[in-house]
Amino acid sequence: MQKLLIATTNPGKLREYKDFLSDLPVKLVSLKDIGITDDIEETGKTYKENSKMKAIFYAKKSGLPAISDDGGLEINALSGEPGIKSRRWLGYEASDEDLINHMIKVSKQLPKNNRKATFRLVVSLALPSGKVWSREGKVEGEIAKKPHLKLLHGYPYRSFFYLPHVKKYYHESELTDTEMKKYNHRYIAVNKLKPIIIRVILN
Repeated sequence: MQKLLIATTNPGKLREYKDFLSDLPVKLVSLKDIGITDDIEETGKTYKENSKMKAIFYAKKSGLPAISDDGGLEINALSGEPGIKSRRWLGYEASDEDLINHMIKVSKQLPKNNRKATFRLVVSLALPSGKVWSREGKVEGEIAKKPHLKLLHGYPYRSFFYLPHVKKYYHESELTDTEMKKYNHRYIAVNKLKPIIIRVILN
């Protein structure tokens, strides 16, 4: 069976990819599974640049087709911040707890009539040859005044992201399986990439 490398160390991302790609006849492997500990500095100026850079790096390193992504939270009232700096908004690679505490302060300062925000993500598939394909997914919502009580490990911003259409947080403990896929920006991007995975890897 063809192997496909999910190039992330984030357990939440890994779990989602395994779920979203479970219908394909591929063997999903993680960086840990194949013993890769190398990291790559994300120097791109866009989600797409970072996503492509990581996918190509790990595909060449492993000799396997590799999937990687990059994305962030864009808050309208903050001119799209933190965006590409989402993990390093505080000037360093902050922990989930650090970012939650910072978001509590940010949330209190947002204007009542402009709490809109977008989760945006670009996922890329790369081959060891360096050939790469990218697709984008996004979901729109608003920043809640108070965080969800249960923290999703690896996803601190989801504790604040509220989906007014369904009156629920963007949180796996609240959303049904159907809603989770409809409103999951990673699922939307992966779904757009699936035909390419099938054509390039499985045919």
